[in-house]
Amino acid sequence: MDVLRALGYSQNEKLLMIHADDAGLSHSENRATVQALENGSVNSYSIMVPCPWSYEMMEFARDSPQFDNGIHLTLTCEWEKYRFGPVLPGNEVPGLVDGNGHFYKTRELLHKHATNEDVGKELRAQIERALDFGLKPTHLDSHMYSVAARPEFLEIYRDLGKTYDLPVFFNGQLITEMGLDAKKVLFDDELVVDNLFLGTFADFEKGRLADYYDYVLDNLPPGFNVLILHPAFDDFEMQGITVNHPNFGSRWRQLDYDYFINESCKAKLEENGIRSVTWGEIQTVMK
Repeated sequence: MDVLRALGYSQNEKLLMIHADDAGLSHSENRATVQALENGSVNSYSIMVPCPWSYEMMEFARDSPQFDNGIHLTLTCEWEKYRFGPVLPGNEVPGLVDGNGHFYKTRELLHKHATNEDVGKELRAQIERALDFGLKPTHLDSHMYSVAARPEFLEIYRDLGKTYDLPVFFNGQLITEMGLDAKKVLFDDELVVDNLFLGTFADFEKGRLADYYDYVLDNLPPGFNVLILHPAFDDFEMQGITVNHPNFGSRWRQLDYDYFINESCKAKLEENGIRSVTWGEIQTVMK
């Protein structure tokens, strides 16, 4: 699907979605996400339904339908001390949980233990919980892109989008980084994000995360672009959650928030002629 043509734009138009992952992970993540939506440049977010703080964020989503929101389908839990598991009882999806009933930490362990049946059951249960809460999601995406741990999981993900009539987040670069052949698993006629932008640990470690975001906004190519960030506050809660995990850790998330809440970000978007786009807009033209 050509998003530019579907939305009535020329092929030279620069469309950008600034998307906040991991809403529902914590109270800190929720507060930062809401503020970035209401006062910053973030225009899309997605909720991790299995997380303890998802209730707070689902209330916000239900009561604030003007903001683009999706379901951040979750099959892994990467944190050392902060552990959570599926919304279904562990004995109903035994291939998704470790000996303590929590999600596995890595895609590799998920690949090793999970079954197609368990993945499908749990992801449907997460969507149904959000719908039962009263949410009207605009899309589906995936935490740690764990749906690409196997080609079969990716097909389940695609089928869920069709079942619930929702766009799903696909990007060839990301699929390739997950170890799959994008040419074999993506179809020519489906919606695919042209360009994905995500800060790296090297950027963060060298204190150049803001420089990276500046570069992206100053050099954004034409097409449908998505920039993913993880806003939260560098407080005791997030420091405890991300202990021994500086990659997308507490400090990184504060830097994400700081950049995209700043008026200089809004100015840079305007200076570079960048148009905002949301999954909600894309969902409308797909129907």
